[in-house]
Amino acid sequence: MTDFQTETVAIRRLGARGDGMAEDGTAVALALPGERVAIRRDGARGQLVSVETASPDRIDPFCQYFGTCGGCAVQHLAPEPYAAWKRGLLVQALSQAGLACEPEPLQDAHGEGRRRLTLHVRAVDGRARAGLMAARSHDLVAIDHCPITVPALHRAPAVAEALSAPLGHGRKPLDVAITATQAGLDVDLRGHGPVADGVRAVLVRLAGELDLARLSLHGEVVVERRAPVVPTGGTGLVPPPGGFLQATAAGEAALTTAMLGALDKKTKRVVDLFSGSGPFSLALARTCDVHAVEGDAGSLASLDRAVRATPSLRRVTTERRDLFRRPLLPIELDTYDAVVFDPPRAGAGAQATRIAESKVPLVVGVACDAGTFARDAATLVAGGYSLERVTPVDQFKYSAHVEVVGVFRRAPVRRKR
Repeated sequence: MTDFQTETVAIRRLGARGDGMAEDGTAVALALPGERVAIRRDGARGQLVSVETASPDRIDPFCQYFGTCGGCAVQHLAPEPYAAWKRGLLVQALSQAGLACEPEPLQDAHGEGRRRLTLHVRAVDGRARAGLMAARSHDLVAIDHCPITVPALHRAPAVAEALSAPLGHGRKPLDVAITATQAGLDVDLRGHGPVADGVRAVLVRLAGELDLARLSLHGEVVVERRAPVVPTGGTGLVPPPGGFLQATAAGEAALTTAMLGALDKKTKRVVDLFSGSGPFSLALARTCDVHAVEGDAGSLASLDRAVRATPSLRRVTTERRDLFRRPLLPIELDTYDAVVFDPPRAGAGAQATRIAESKVPLVVGVACDAGTFARDAATLVAGGYSLERVTPVDQFKYSAHVEVVGVFRRAPVRRKR
């Protein structure tokens, strides 16, 4: 068989990355369960050549770049089976971890779209082009705009290309992180390195011409024309340049609502681990004293700035600490009524082990990866916690990523009479 020969396979299920999976395990991007498709084999993968028998669940994707850009995996799947597949990713992860908890229905948290986007700028045919990477590739897919983002980000590719001009027009790979804020676009340029004063002056001029709120270079502010405020927790937060922010406003609201819903009137003191800039801390501080722990100093400074601007909040304290290397110990955790933790995709690791050893009555875990959530949840359950409720939140719509909120409770210790 040559590289140009095709064969027909039957697709049995949708895989964890959104690929159609044939009986023999061949993964075929853009194929759906129940379809017969012609493919060209490339190792363990099959390149879709044509759909011979289409699934009734197949719909037309709304984005012209779908199938070329690697950002979305399943725009071609109808809403109901899509929701079942997305929830099923969490069901499978919990089952593999030996956890018997039926997740709640998937919550759609796309809202108006994603409010942050990282574009790549490369030189293409002698000019700078901005776009996203193709699936499983470093090839650039130049785009006019990304339709799953909020309207304010639709001009992001043009902004990225303009800013690349004084930095070499994409001849040196440039990444541009752009966030939509109340004050306009907040842009952080990455990959170029330090610049001369003349280049910096040109960037300042371009920030004015493009009407940016803030422009930064590798996290260092070049110019802040307006504070890039993001509404959160009933107040305004100014994230550090290039800092973490939940992908959608609706996603942050859904995660916060699920987290707050686990609290009761007895919850007076909460520790917020991996707090970032503190969106959960700000929401918790409406009714509780909060101690926010985070490894990034800039994020904690942003939280402190928001707290000082909101006098109606309860007491909020902060601590800079690497929770991967130095997790809070049980003796520290036991002084709180509840723990909230929202780690990076790698999970809570050592910190989950220490929480499992503690006596904290309530733990709320937030995660952006079903597998690491299940791993950390299994650690807590092995330590005596019960997994009371698990909510999947679809913040990264059309992708294979699902956010998770889990509520864990430890049974109260009965005193001997």
